[in-house]
Parts: sequence; structure tokens; C-alpha cells
Amino acid sequence: MSEATPLSRVAFLLGDAARSRMLAALMGGQARTATELALDGGVAPSTASRHLTQLVEAGLLAVVRQGRHRYFRVADAQVAAAVEAMMGLAPPQTRRVGPADAGLRRARVCYDHLAGELAIRWRQQMETRGYLLCSDGMALSASGAAWCAAIGIDVAALRGSRRPLCRPCLDWSERRDHVAGALGSALLAHLLGTGLARRVPDSRAVQIGPRGERFLSALE
Repeated sequence: MSEATPLSRVAFLLGDAARSRMLAALMGGQARTATELALDGGVAPSTASRHLTQLVEAGLLAVVRQGRHRYFRVADAQVAAAVEAMMGLAPPQTRRVGPADAGLRRARVCYDHLAGELAIRWRQQMETRGYLLCSDGMALSASGAAWCAAIGIDVAALRGSRRPLCRPCLDWSERRDHVAGALGSALLAHLLGTGLARRVPDSRAVQIGPRGERFLSALE
């Protein structure tokens, strides 16, 4: 997100229902075409094109070109965190609640990390065990780094990346912080890569299998 973009402009862009639906559709970290986003936003292709141009110009979305096709994705983790926080500020009665929504509330992808009830449970368990220090922001303790190493996460490599190792991200459904940053991304990748969880096709929802439940319960 560009530092030159005024806050009022960002608020205006996020305040439109169609644009917010388009952004929500991209919060799973996948790139989508303008046609797909028009359907997500519930608007005509021409209207979607105008919305997408505004979002790209503001630095909220990035364009990925592959051959003749153009795909849109969330520009970066900062934008994803802002969108997730804005969704958390929305009055609960304005959100539709149904089977699909229940799945998203339980576990979903927030840009590149886990969100939802299970993400909050995970963060709380890590904090209880002393793996995460959350009294002032969020930091990984030495015992937390050892736990990560035990499950195959290279914390030294994560510290060497340009991203923060871990940071709080406000969960829109739980109204509490889950783990974002390089660690949050690595934890989700571990769940998916080891088969402890799987992405639901065409959705941000994540299904945690029996092995994944046992993995999470081991922290309790």
C-alpha cells in the first residue's frame, strides 16, 4: 500500500460494497481475473474494471500478467491486514451467516496465514505455553523457536526475510489477534504441506483433519 495514498482515499475505497467483496475474494492469497472478480463483487464487468483500476492505483491490488491474461491479487500483507481489520469493525448483523460462513469462521486463509476460531485457539495455546509473548505486540520466545524447529520450521531463515517474524492481525470473526507475519505463513504452510489441513476449493475456508486436530490439541 502506497504511503502517498491518503487514509481518506483508502477508507473510501474499502467502504464500497462491491470493492469490499472483491477484496474479500482475494483474501485467500490467490490471484483472480477481472471476470471472476466481477462475479464476486456482484457487478457488471465494466463496473468491476473501474473498481479494479481504482484499487490498483491506490496500491491495494497488484496486477500479475501471464500471457494474454491479467490477474489481480492483494498487493501485500499490509493491505491484507487492513482489510481483515476493517471486516472486524463491521457490525455483526451486516454479515450473512450460513454454512459457508460457519466454515470460514472456523478456519480460513487470511492472505497467507491461518485465521478463524482455530487460529485464535492456536495463538492462545502458544501464548499459554510461553512460545509467544503477547504482552507488548507479538514475539517468538526461545522455547517457541525450539518448538518451531521440532516441527521443521526454520526460524533463522524466517528471521532473515524482509517480513516481520510475527505480528498480531485482528481476526474479523473472532475480534481477537491471530498470528501473521513470516511465522504465520510458515505455520499455515506446515499444516497444508503435511496434510494436517487442506484448502476448500474456490473458498478461503480451511478444513482441519483428525491429524490436524490432534496436532493442535497437543499444545493444550
